[in-house]
Amino acid sequence: MADTAEFQPGTGVAPATLVELSVSCRKLIDADVFSKSDPMVVLFVQDSVLKGWREFGRTEIIWNNLNPDFVKKFVLHYYFEQSQKLKFEVYDVDSESPDLDKHDFLGRTECTLGEIVSSNKLGKKLTGPKKDSGSITISAEELSSCKEQATVQFCAHKLDKKDFFGKSDPFLTFSRSNEDGSFTVVHRTEVIKKTLNPTWKPFSISVRSLCNGDYDRCIKVECYDWDADGGHDFIGEFKTTLRELSRGPGDHNRYECINAKKKVKKGSKYQNSGVIELMSCRIEKVFSFLDYIRGGTRIHCTFSVDFTASNGDPKSPTSLHYMNPYRPNPYATAIQSVGHIIQDYDTDKMFPALGFGARLPPDGVVSHEFALNGNPQNPYCPGVAGVLESYHKTLRSVQLYGPTNFAPCINHVARFAKAATGGNDYFILLIITDGIITDMPQTCEAIVNASTLPLSIIIVGVGDADFEAMEVLDGDDVRLSSRGRYAERDIVQFVPLRDFLGRGGDDQASVQARLAKEVLEEIPDQFLSYMQRHNIKPKPPLQRRSTISSVSSLPVSEQ
Repeated sequence: MADTAEFQPGTGVAPATLVELSVSCRKLIDADVFSKSDPMVVLFVQDSVLKGWREFGRTEIIWNNLNPDFVKKFVLHYYFEQSQKLKFEVYDVDSESPDLDKHDFLGRTECTLGEIVSSNKLGKKLTGPKKDSGSITISAEELSSCKEQATVQFCAHKLDKKDFFGKSDPFLTFSRSNEDGSFTVVHRTEVIKKTLNPTWKPFSISVRSLCNGDYDRCIKVECYDWDADGGHDFIGEFKTTLRELSRGPGDHNRYECINAKKKVKKGSKYQNSGVIELMSCRIEKVFSFLDYIRGGTRIHCTFSVDFTASNGDPKSPTSLHYMNPYRPNPYATAIQSVGHIIQDYDTDKMFPALGFGARLPPDGVVSHEFALNGNPQNPYCPGVAGVLESYHKTLRSVQLYGPTNFAPCINHVARFAKAATGGNDYFILLIITDGIITDMPQTCEAIVNASTLPLSIIIVGVGDADFEAMEVLDGDDVRLSSRGRYAERDIVQFVPLRDFLGRGGDDQASVQARLAKEVLEEIPDQFLSYMQRHNIKPKPPLQRRSTISSVSSLPVSEQ
């Protein structure tokens, strides 16, 4: 998270500032046959360790639009003394797949963050499939340290009718003003179909995004009639400030929606194109991940290891469980990578470690939830070294079998999370697996149920299997559901280990560092989404607490 990253390892200096990048494109290639392109911009940053490009983030998709203004921003640390190389690629999205190769490439450009910062707004032509592939504009603004969030709701009355055979399908676009007088889009509401008197849902937006902490900065609100072809009809607009909105509902926050062109055309006969009214405005402080950690919230990590036969005979060098005397196998790599980060936030450094998919001695019963240390009453291992030791011992004592069932281990940790209330504890389940899930319906149900709890699930895929089902569980683009019920929040992060192997030479430490960064980067946001949804505030830094007994009292045999 941008507001928690205070120091960049390896640089020896704290970042000078946080910079927010806004992106828009013009005259993109029309790659769709029966409609316009559905563009998305992907930002890559040059990784000095990898000696190549690493994906940093993606904008939202804007449907049927060759001239998109993206709402989602990129927030980066700016270092004056470094050349921070960036690459922007534009794609026409053709499916729900996260694989960029499955989408049409529209164009790219490269620049440095310094170029953008020095020009405030950098326009560049895109290099793409055609000679003229359009252009991209990137603007930069230094972010304030404001940690407030505004939650607002609007409605409208008597909007202009724009549809020939119906009414209008209105939505609002919010833009903040820039120093050069231009505006940057920061939010769009949902579309309300077939009405001239819409009431939009409340939405929350950081004050930093809305006005960069300046309550008197101009905010432009535009009202459009949505069209399926992307050519949305302009209804009208008004301007306001957060200071004005913060005064709450009333005549001062009833705005005439004005269409300047229509006003010129109709002259004195024109009154407005409708009235837009503020229904509510609430501004509250937003706490960071570090605010909770400093207030004593503990992070608990459980390791869950796949012992199914598809991993191969551990005695064979081709096995994913092979104990190479010279370097850790993929499972040990994942355990060490995540464990060495998590242990800094765990008070007692004791980690539950579970296995699934093996036949256990002495009777050969298949288990999908067993303690790696052999003690079902106390599956805790001392530190990351203890987890690795128990993992290696287990390899020598069990028979790899199957199938690949995730639900038992997810439900196991969910019981711990359910017993912890008040924001004192947060749980992470790391599942390391090589195969295709065989209990997908049960796993989906377990994740949907766990989405209401203080719990995040990390899945690291090892080997070369087809991990398409894992992307479904990840839920970044489509919220996971089970039996018609949707997950309350996104709690799953999937990462294929193969993306981090074979790059950067034989430096195992750099592989582990990159893997740890990738698998843990969503945890602070998932953590905060739980705390905010349940209205849990961090405790003052001095009020620290000892580990609660209920967290470590649930044996595996009772799961």
